[in-house]
Amino acid sequence: MTSPTPIDAEALYSQLREGVAALLAATPKPSYLAGITSGGAWLAERLQRDLGLDGDAGVISSSMHRDDFAQRGLAMSAQTVLPFDVNGAHVILVDDVLYTGRTIRAVLNELYDYGRPAAVQLAVLVDRAGRELPVQASYKAASVSLPEDQLLELAKDEDSGRLSFVLEKKKVGA
Repeated sequence: MTSPTPIDAEALYSQLREGVAALLAATPKPSYLAGITSGGAWLAERLQRDLGLDGDAGVISSSMHRDDFAQRGLAMSAQTVLPFDVNGAHVILVDDVLYTGRTIRAVLNELYDYGRPAAVQLAVLVDRAGRELPVQASYKAASVSLPEDQLLELAKDEDSGRLSFVLEKKKVGA
């Protein structure tokens, strides 16, 4: 059963845009955005355009480094594409929902497969708490508390590009 939540993803995106602009202004160059598939990639692509940044945002996948790879397999989402040299770069990872920290751990492993950045920061639309690893965002547009049996997913309307959140009950065994 799926139902919309009262969390306004578009309003939070506006806050995220301001926060990422501030991070970029305070970050030495070269600095780049890389969105975590899939919701973070949508956000990074839109931020790249809305902030008037040159080139394309990177897309980074956690699939190959997940600790639950045996159960999940290779995700059908986009694979990693980083259109910049990671070595010596300041990378701002962008994600939709920060929860346990396990996806971020996997993404950091993937990022370091491409080189050694000077620094990595994390900007998220929503921090839902419930961390299992010592991971925190440099910028978060909002913090929410949800029951453990709930999933919060970012959705994107293909026609308008508008973002929304969907709240779902976790499937048994997931």
